[in-house]
Amino acid sequence: MGKTSDLTAVQKTIIDTLHKEGKTQKVIAKEAGCSQSSVSKHINRQAKGWKKCGRKKCTSSRDNRTLQRIVTTNPFKNVGEIHKEWTAAGVSASRTTTRRLMKDMGFRCRIPCVKPLLNKKQRKKRLAWAKDKKDWTDAEWSTVMFSDESKFCISFGNQGPRVWRKSGEAQNPRCMRSSVKFPPSVMVWGAMSSAGVGPLCFLRSRVNAAVYQEVLEHFMLPAADQLYGDADFTFQQDLAPAHSAKTTSTWFKDHGIPVLDWPANSPDLNPIENLWGIVKRRMQYARPNNAEELKTTIRATWALITPEQCHRLIESMPRRITAVIEAKGAPTKY
Repeated sequence: MGKTSDLTAVQKTIIDTLHKEGKTQKVIAKEAGCSQSSVSKHINRQAKGWKKCGRKKCTSSRDNRTLQRIVTTNPFKNVGEIHKEWTAAGVSASRTTTRRLMKDMGFRCRIPCVKPLLNKKQRKKRLAWAKDKKDWTDAEWSTVMFSDESKFCISFGNQGPRVWRKSGEAQNPRCMRSSVKFPPSVMVWGAMSSAGVGPLCFLRSRVNAAVYQEVLEHFMLPAADQLYGDADFTFQQDLAPAHSAKTTSTWFKDHGIPVLDWPANSPDLNPIENLWGIVKRRMQYARPNNAEELKTTIRATWALITPEQCHRLIESMPRRITAVIEAKGAPTKY
């Protein structure tokens, strides 16, 4: 960072403050995170009373506030639409200026996060659930076995790698990715606790109550023996129709397994969702050719999940609950 113009307002403030305190330029540069020459130039400019030179801004502070209000009101508009609305308000500025000012204001074009849409009743129930569980300790959460289903496709969309190529090589087979209209996919059921993960179950058909109870019988029970032995545990599941069916509730009662009450549309509260994300990120460079190879890759990647990773995710439950309470039941970053 060699030019004074590259210094941010915060850096300039730090330089001015430390300079008044009599600090050396070397110390100031280290504290401000810039080069010593930048500190020297800024101090000299301040001493000589130099003002910033350059072309006069074409927009006023009022115009900039109007632009910020437009972007904040509808952040899903593109630059062209924002520029059109801004100039319609009487501002004379180019599209390039619009983009630059938006960047200066801190706006960046990003892929939006996807969160479940919650109605007022669901938010209220989530908040009540979080307040009820806010005093749970790590030891209590370690007795919970979390479960969930997730879909895996051979094509992972935008999660795949980018390619380095030269101009004119767009159609070179070496630089192209294969795609299929309907990529083979598998639905997977899994479970985890603070002690690690259980065996995976690949679902062959649509999950109804009968199919789900078979999964519980042949995969959940062995997972419980593996993770808890003879110790007591509580099972967690979401509110999918197969999970909340009367026959499924009867199955749990017959087997003496308590089920954790769970709020609707709350994947952000389930740590196993993070495990699915870890598995899919690790598989982003894998290129299985069919469903069987996809299953093999999933099993191998799932087997790499360590008990330490699971324990850290379980330890995050108090933070997740606090986040829900602070958000008053709204979806959180988890």
